[in-house]
Amino acid sequence: MVRRRSHGRRRHKPDPSAGSEPVQRDRAKAPSLSPGRRWVFRAAAMGVPLVLLLVGELVLRLGGVGFDPHFFVRDRSGGDKVWVENPAFGRRFFPRRLARAPLAIRLNVPKPPNTVRIFVLGESAALGDPRPRYGAARYLQVLLEERFPGVRFEVINTSMTAINSHVIREIANDLVGRAGDIWIVYMGNNEMVGPYGAATVFGPRAPPLWMVRAAVTLQRLRLVQALKALWEERAGRGGSPAAWEGMAMFLHNTVPPGDPRRERVRRSFEANLEAILRAARRSGAAVVLSTVAVNLADCPPFHSMDSGLTNEPARERLAEQLRLGAAALGEGRIEEALARFREAIALAPRHAGAHYRLARALQAAGRAGEAREHYQQACEWDALPFRADHRLNEVTRTLAGRFPEGVVLCDAATALGEAAPGGVPGRGSFYEHVHLNFDGNYRLARLWAERVADLLPEPVRSRARSEWADQETCEALLGLTDWNRRSVVSEMIQRLEQPPFDRQWEHDQHVAYFRHWLATLEERIRHTPPEHARSVYESALQRRPEDPALHENYAEFLEATGDRAAALEHRRRVCALLPHHYFGYYCVGTLLKEMRQVDDALAALQMAARLRPDLADVQTELGSVLAARGDWEAARRVLTRARDLDPTHPQARLFLGAVLAQLGRLDEATSELQAAVRLNPKSAQAHMRLGELWLRSGRWAEGVRQLEEAIRLDPGLDRARLQLAAAWLARGDLDRAQTEVEAVLAREPTSPAALRLKSELERARHGSR
Repeated sequence: MVRRRSHGRRRHKPDPSAGSEPVQRDRAKAPSLSPGRRWVFRAAAMGVPLVLLLVGELVLRLGGVGFDPHFFVRDRSGGDKVWVENPAFGRRFFPRRLARAPLAIRLNVPKPPNTVRIFVLGESAALGDPRPRYGAARYLQVLLEERFPGVRFEVINTSMTAINSHVIREIANDLVGRAGDIWIVYMGNNEMVGPYGAATVFGPRAPPLWMVRAAVTLQRLRLVQALKALWEERAGRGGSPAAWEGMAMFLHNTVPPGDPRRERVRRSFEANLEAILRAARRSGAAVVLSTVAVNLADCPPFHSMDSGLTNEPARERLAEQLRLGAAALGEGRIEEALARFREAIALAPRHAGAHYRLARALQAAGRAGEAREHYQQACEWDALPFRADHRLNEVTRTLAGRFPEGVVLCDAATALGEAAPGGVPGRGSFYEHVHLNFDGNYRLARLWAERVADLLPEPVRSRARSEWADQETCEALLGLTDWNRRSVVSEMIQRLEQPPFDRQWEHDQHVAYFRHWLATLEERIRHTPPEHARSVYESALQRRPEDPALHENYAEFLEATGDRAAALEHRRRVCALLPHHYFGYYCVGTLLKEMRQVDDALAALQMAARLRPDLADVQTELGSVLAARGDWEAARRVLTRARDLDPTHPQARLFLGAVLAQLGRLDEATSELQAAVRLNPKSAQAHMRLGELWLRSGRWAEGVRQLEEAIRLDPGLDRARLQLAAAWLARGDLDRAQTEVEAVLAREPTSPAALRLKSELERARHGSR
């Protein structure tokens, strides 16, 4: 038998004493590199990847891939001396679909003579949400102009929604060299929920600061931007929401009291704030460093939890004590309520809701000092931490002391508390958790203004008038009337009906407070001639005709009073003052669409889309105008883009469904209209369109049901009534059909469609006899 070898030849161990000399001779013959040449080769090995990276980066930039990472960019229409906000700035910190953008800004460099330039840095509270036109920065500008006549003040608000100190640090770096005289820093509310926070939905949660700094720096590179965009589109968004959903996005990202990530966030906040102050020093600007005030008295915690509650019986006992305590408090049995809530805290010492309820009972008992402590504890232990806590404000106070030259502390948290009943800030200054109302914005602006005044040069201070302008004077100069207040309060009611506000304790009472406020405003409007408000706007514009915010305020009033032509004039003035910003063109386009000037509306919305092609709102309105012109295929493309930009946009889905139905693509149309109904069940238009489509597809019962729902939501929707009448007529139910036709004719006796259906009904009745 022949055996085959599977392992080749047998290997023998080499004899270390034999055969070594030839090897040594071969090595001796091999040429050796000098140390200098070795370093050259090492440098080349290291340099080639770097060169390839630089070349790739250059190619991507030339190809228009990625975005400019800076806060300011040059205005192409204004020349080298004009800088404007960069709408893409936020993409370094947010997924593309969730990226926030700054306010419209136009900045001249160098600074005009006789000008004091003030930059405001912060988050949505410093921005002035929900209406930056009436935020603290706007009140501040009026206060300074009135106190120091003859001096030009530029108050430039660089604040943004949803950002925190990681982002503000980058903004501060971009402000160096922008000729700012004074920076006002008001930040801390979003440390836990903003980018890289412990409860964020925008990426990794509370990573070490070195990792954050590396990520932020690397995202300046177009290659990294391209890779991030590719990952977001193809590999998912790492759990981020598909579209902006406000505070509801964070409902599942609770942070328990005592979680070590909270302390890591505070350390990062301190490091970032110190870097901001050093940037101000490099810039030569003085700093007003402000603590952050929050609503303690009238904002129950958003989520309460205590890790010490490890078993179900303990949780049930806690819930029972809270329920009984709330009942006792509501019935005026204060001592019993105090006992119940103290028992709840004994069971769960870090339960935010228990502390808040105890504070309420203590306040009712007249024990304001104790109540204040427990209100603060409720804020500290809130497991959905949307408010700056006491420890973050202590960091701010400490850092102000570390920079004695050029930094002054404005302790807004303490000052607004001292001005409030019981020393606890509440709805006297705030709408909800952190956003200041009209009174609160004026109070904060006064605090800032007093610190700013101390930092102004002596020649400016010497021109000062004796008193600050009061709130009524400031609001007249801002063009703020009850018409604008009504708009803001209406928006706040809608906000409070959404999560997480709708889950707060005493939610119904909070909404009732705003509804009463709204009713009061509407009553005052009914009894005040519109000419009074008109005179306020026109007087303010005589003082500051180049202020785009004043033109927006006036336009809002004119639209509310039905004077669309005059409103259009002021909307166009905004476009002229801010030609780089999309919003003016968007407002012009939507207004012209309402006025049925479709061609002009199309031109305005196309301009808005060129300036901000990434906004679903703009694409939706543009698509609707194209549809109104009968450009069905172009409308489909634009509305498909709107849907892809924001899959949760109900109007985009509604308009796209209607366009697809026109194109005969009924299955796709049905899918889009079903999505529109699901996203906004209160949309009568969505129910009507879906009902029409199902009738067209032969699904009679479903169609009728949708049309009836549309009429229930909007009894004046004549198109739905006529479609329903036609459906009943086709089924031979003449009485039901006649009911719908008569309802339309009662409102519009000359309606051609209703009269035609009425004739058909009469013929049908004659034919059945």
